[in-house]
Amino acid sequence: MDVKKKAAEPENKFAAKIFSLRSYTPIPFVLLMLVFSQMTVQSFVIGLVLVLIGEAFRFGGVSWAGSETRTTGTVGGAFLVISGPFAYVRNPLYVGNILIYVGIGVMSLALFPWLHIVAFLWFVFQYQMIVSEEEKYLARTYGDAYQKYCNNVPRFFPRLSPYRNPKVEQPPKSNKAGLKSETRSLQAIVIVIILLIFRSIWLPKVYLP
Repeated sequence: MDVKKKAAEPENKFAAKIFSLRSYTPIPFVLLMLVFSQMTVQSFVIGLVLVLIGEAFRFGGVSWAGSETRTTGTVGGAFLVISGPFAYVRNPLYVGNILIYVGIGVMSLALFPWLHIVAFLWFVFQYQMIVSEEEKYLARTYGDAYQKYCNNVPRFFPRLSPYRNPKVEQPPKSNKAGLKSETRSLQAIVIVIILLIFRSIWLPKVYLP
């Protein structure tokens, strides 16, 4: 079954805009977390574990989906990927992103819990908009194969056993390509963690009046 397709024009212009800007929307929250950081050893360790789990989701996803996950243009994809982490959850990269954001938030403990609540609500909204646009494209493009996939694999909460459908053609897995695709994400994560550590050790804590 050939399921290689090209991207189509978005139906929802607002969702498409959020999709194109999704790499930049965390920046305001990260800046606030750096300025108002109250990091402790315990919060750092717990947050780091969440970040590593989140990055594992992302790395597994891009190793199968490839560099297409890096696009900031229109929603699309050459394959309906149902292998690797996609066999357990439909949006492993977004699950990974949320875990990374939560992990950084737990590390910093900045403006806890209000900043975390606002950030969580924003990213739920953001990914709901993005996923709704992606799902329209996937349903239109892959038809019954995608519908069957949706019926068996949750959107955000992983199932326990992998989903299989041998009729759906899959791209080759490449850990090398996955690592190359994730280079910028890994660099950004490391930089933020280093800044949090520097902030915690050498700069005075900032409190709101």
